[in-house]
Amino acid sequence: MSTIIQVKGLTKYFREIKAVNDLSFQVLAGQVYGFLGQNGAGKSTTIRMLLTLITPDSGSIEIFGMDLQKRRHEILQKVGAIIEKPDLYKYLTAIENLRMFAAISGVKLSEKQLMDQLALVGLVERARSRVKTFSQGMKQRLGIAVALVHDPDLIILDEPTNGLDPQGIADVRNLILHLSNDRGKTVFVSSHLLSEIEVIADSILIINKGHKVAEGSKRELLNPVKTEVELITDDREKSISLIKTTQWSRYLLDDNSDDGHILFEMDKVLIPELNRTLVENGINVLSLKPRHSLEDLFLSLTAQQL
Repeated sequence: MSTIIQVKGLTKYFREIKAVNDLSFQVLAGQVYGFLGQNGAGKSTTIRMLLTLITPDSGSIEIFGMDLQKRRHEILQKVGAIIEKPDLYKYLTAIENLRMFAAISGVKLSEKQLMDQLALVGLVERARSRVKTFSQGMKQRLGIAVALVHDPDLIILDEPTNGLDPQGIADVRNLILHLSNDRGKTVFVSSHLLSEIEVIADSILIINKGHKVAEGSKRELLNPVKTEVELITDDREKSISLIKTTQWSRYLLDDNSDDGHILFEMDKVLIPELNRTLVENGINVLSLKPRHSLEDLFLSLTAQQL
């Protein structure tokens, strides 16, 4: 699998503030690559450097195996992007906007092709409506259509679900999966919706204060063998005493929690067996659930860096 984005030692200062600090990562062809970080972590700065909107102070960026600074025009012809709120012509209709941006990209599309693009983002029924009448969510959808108008190989989306209702969020999720799975596109997506990234991403990068704190495939980062499991019973002391006399003691992570929880680290396939052991020994289990999600990982990593 070829490398589409290769970033090495990327650093950017804004006066005395180091917004991005020695950041390195790679994105492989056909991946949905999730890019996560708290507000102010350096996500938007990184994306703007990928799109040559700002220049890094040091480090290198290669896209499609080419140096971004030396072959900018050639690379960007194969990239589609939406950053925060899309810039649209509000007095033009949706289809007129799409036609305009297609022309700017040097692409001539038929009426049917333009309508197909709008159908892809759920706007075909508003094709003749002026953008000034659109909600923020509809503008966001049209912005995605604009980013796709020249059929790019790499799509960079910065918070693509901003302003969308739950159905709109689901539609964008399905669109991203369609672009990756069915059309072979590489999608680099930044989002605050961790649950969405957990569903769609093949690989994930988490940064905090400009630093990389985690990178890897979803399977590597969310290893089911090391699932944190939270147990709540009606008699905590009795439960702990029992656990310490059984095989489950080796999985015990924390038995001194102030909130009454008992924590384990184990393969999540063992959860039913743990539950059975407790019940057979007269322990009333009130709750037994895994806590190993992308949100848990994200909060643990970024909290350590605050």
